[in-house]
Order: sequence, then structure tokens, then C-alpha cells
Amino acid sequence: MRGPTGRLLARRPWRAGVVTAAAVTLLGPLAGLLWAALAPDVTYVIVQGEAVLAEPESQGPIGIDARFALICLVAGLLCGAAAYRAGGRGNDIALLLGLAVGGSAAAVLAWQTGHLIGLAEYRDALATARDGTTVTGVADLRAKGFLVFWPLPAVGAYGVLEVVFKRLLPGDRGEPGPGEADEIGGYELDLESSPAGRDVDGRER
Repeated sequence: MRGPTGRLLARRPWRAGVVTAAAVTLLGPLAGLLWAALAPDVTYVIVQGEAVLAEPESQGPIGIDARFALICLVAGLLCGAAAYRAGGRGNDIALLLGLAVGGSAAAVLAWQTGHLIGLAEYRDALATARDGTTVTGVADLRAKGFLVFWPLPAVGAYGVLEVVFKRLLPGDRGEPGPGEADEIGGYELDLESSPAGRDVDGRER
């Protein structure tokens, strides 16, 4: 299709992808605030100006990473489902790209936002505290691989929903309507209903 109308129709899917990426990205800082609020406290001991885990066998750092992964996983699944629910037919590729880009950006923003909460006070404590002083750390992501826990579930959720609830064009539901040709044994048959009192060839019965 050419002309202004054709160009407009061609742009719509990519607009949907851009809007999806932007909307998902904006959720990143909110997820970061939630992560900082839910992250377990980890205590460090100041040793020669460096922060050392007060309890080396503590599961606190693992718990921080696990909560980040869980938040991103849930957010990704919800984003994928919402994009599928709101997206129209013909936008699938654009929406998937939007989910992938937006999910990746949202995960990074969530990490950075959560890490910034209390970071200034923590750095001040490191700079001024004496050896042996204990300080509470801030949320930080050690396993950077968890950053994919937002975009991958988002894309995966969209794909699964597309398979389970496949969108069908009118007439693609396996039931030929009036006037549609059907094939039996390699021959096409016209299934159009004949007028009352006449057969399909128009002859009177």
C-alpha cells in the first residue's frame, strides 16, 4: 500500500513497540524502590576503610539478589501479559522488541535506583567510621545475570499467550461461511446456501 495511508499503517506497529518500550522502562525505578524496601539488611564491619561482611556465612547478599530476581520475574510476566492484552494484530514483532528493550532498560534502572537508596549515608560511614565499626549496607546486585529476568519472562509470556490464545482473522476459525469454497478430495465446493425452492445451480426443484 502506498501513499499517506499506507505509510501511517506501516508506522503503527513500530509506534506500539516504542510506546511499549517506554512504558516498561518507566517501571524500572519503581521496581528499584520496591527492591530496596524488601532487601534484607546486611551488616558490614569496617576494616582499614573497607567494608567486610560481619558474618561471612550470612545469606543476606544472596537474599538481596533473590529478591531482585523475583521482582523482575513478576514484573516481566505482567508486562508480557499486559502487552499481549493491549496489543493489536500485526504488532507482534514490534511489541516483542519493545518488551525486550524496555525490559532490559527497566532491569538496569531498577538495579541502579535500588542501589542509590541510602548509598550516600553508607559511603559517609565508610569514610568516617573507625575500624571495628559496623554499618548496614545498601542493596546491590552481585549476580548481574539476573538483569535478564525482566526482558526474558516478558517476551516469553507474550509468546506463550500468542500460542495459547492465537488471534485468528475473520473466517479463519475452520468453519467456512456462505459463499466460501471448501475442498473435499481435492475439489472445491461452493457452500453458499441456495435460495428457497432452487438448487445451487438456480434450477427449480
